[in-house]
Amino acid sequence: MKILGIMGSPRKRGNTDLLLDETLRGARSQGAEVEKLMVSELDISPCLEIYGCLKDGHCVIDDDMQQVYVKLTEADHIILASPMFFYGLTSQVKALIDRCQALWVRKYILKQIPPRTTKRKGIFISVGATKGKRLFDGATLTLKYFFDAIDVQYSAELLVRGIEKKGEIKKHPTALSEAFQIGKELAQG
Repeated sequence: MKILGIMGSPRKRGNTDLLLDETLRGARSQGAEVEKLMVSELDISPCLEIYGCLKDGHCVIDDDMQQVYVKLTEADHIILASPMFFYGLTSQVKALIDRCQALWVRKYILKQIPPRTTKRKGIFISVGATKGKRLFDGATLTLKYFFDAIDVQYSAELLVRGIEKKGEIKKHPTALSEAFQIGKELAQG
């Protein structure tokens, strides 16, 4: 089983990164093969809306997103982690999501959904500094549509409010253990 972890934060070893690492550790503890993708280290252009993907479902922009498409389609399950920036996802991960228009075209326009024996699952992990009641609403909706476009079922989330300083998540009473458990359960199916 392959599990792809997508790190959407530009801050290494920050709160979101620590939660993703713990989730991947939980999955690895059950024998899953895990890979962590650091989006901020990739050269991903924003979608230019030129619709080259309508021909065959492949984006015509030649950048690091080409390797991401392969990883997204080969993964059995996907975990996307992003801190909240102004009640939304980071610009780095949003560019990746927007570029998945090509995968949406494959699924909905060209009807090229690859056959699978099991349903792929997706998890959303996020940390936000404020305690706003609707802090994660916009990002959660975006993730649900993103996962649908890449033929993944939104199956779990770990959303933590009131955490801002780097490493502060380590003091949270349950977040790291919850992250490990979610990863473990994902790998168990």
